Amino acid sequence: MKIGFIGLGIMGKPMARNLMKAGYKLIVFDIKRGPVEELAAEGALAAVSAADVAERCSIIITMLPNSPHVKEAVTGKGGILESAAPGTIIVDMSSISPIAAKEVHDACKAAGVKMIDAPVSGGEPKAVDGTLSIMAGGEKEVFDEVRDILLKMGSSAVLCGGIGAGNTTKLANQVIVALNIAAMSEALMLGVKAGVDPEVIYSAIRGGLAGSTVLDAKAPMVVKGNFKPGFRIDLHIKDLQNAIDTGHAVGAPLPLSAYAMEMMQTLKADGYGQEDHSAIARYYEKITGTAISK
Repeated sequence: MKIGFIGLGIMGKPMARNLMKAGYKLIVFDIKRGPVEELAAEGALAAVSAADVAERCSIIITMLPNSPHVKEAVTGKGGILESAAPGTIIVDMSSISPIAAKEVHDACKAAGVKMIDAPVSGGEPKAVDGTLSIMAGGEKEVFDEVRDILLKMGSSAVLCGGIGAGNTTKLANQVIVALNIAAMSEALMLGVKAGVDPEVIYSAIRGGLAGSTVLDAKAPMVVKGNFKPGFRIDLHIKDLQNAIDTGHAVGAPLPLSAYAMEMMQTLKADGYGQEDHSAIARYYEKITGTAISK
C-alpha cells in the first residue's frame, strides 16, 4: 500500500520512517527538500507538492506545525484537494485548533474526501521509537480503516469523538503537560532555595503521588541543565494559544494555562523559544537568580 506523508519535521520524519519499517511504500513531501531527499535515499518516493501526493495515494498523512499550514496543504493552491480522488482519506496528525480541524473537514467532505484529526503526544523520543499516544476525532468507520497504520507509529490510538475531538484531547494533554512542568520547576526551586538537592527530591518523590511520566521525562533534564528540544517551547506556546482560544469559544476558563503561557512567552522573549519545554525551569531561575542545575 502507498501512503502519502506531508510534513517531515522533528516529528514527521521519524513517524514516516516507522511506516517504512513496517513495509509501507511512502510518497513524501515537505516544503524543505532536505528531509524529502533524505527519505528518498532510504526508499521513499519524492513528491513535488501536496497535490502530487494526493494524485498518487488514497491515504495521506499530514504532520504540520499549525492550523494555517494544514489549511494550505489541504485546501490551498497545489494542495491535496486539487487532485484527491473521492474516497481519499486524510489523516491530519498535526496539533491544531479543533475549530480549524472542523473547517478543513468540511472542505474535504464537500470534495468527497474523508478526514480524521489524529494529533499525537510523546515528543521526538516516542516518535522515533513508535510509541506515540494518538488521539483521534472523526467517523468510526474512517478511523477503523487507518487504525492499523496509526499503530505503526504509536502504542495507542483512541477515537475520542467526532471531528475535532482528537485535537481537543491533545489540547487537554498539553495543558496538563505544561502545568506539570511548571509545578515541577517550582518545586525543585523550592528545594534548591531551602538547601535540598533537586536530584534527591526527584528520586524521593517519583514513586509517590507526585510521580508522573512528565516528572520522569523532564526532571532529569532540568537537574542537568539539558534543554535539547524534544518538544520546543515555541510549539507549546502554539498549543496553549489554541487551548485558550478554544476555551474562550466554548466557555471553559483556563487561568492556569494563561499563566503558563505568560511564563513561556517570557522565555521566548529571552531567546529560549527553540529549547525544550522543560526550560520552563529557566523562568524560576530568572525570577530568583538561582540555578536549579548543578
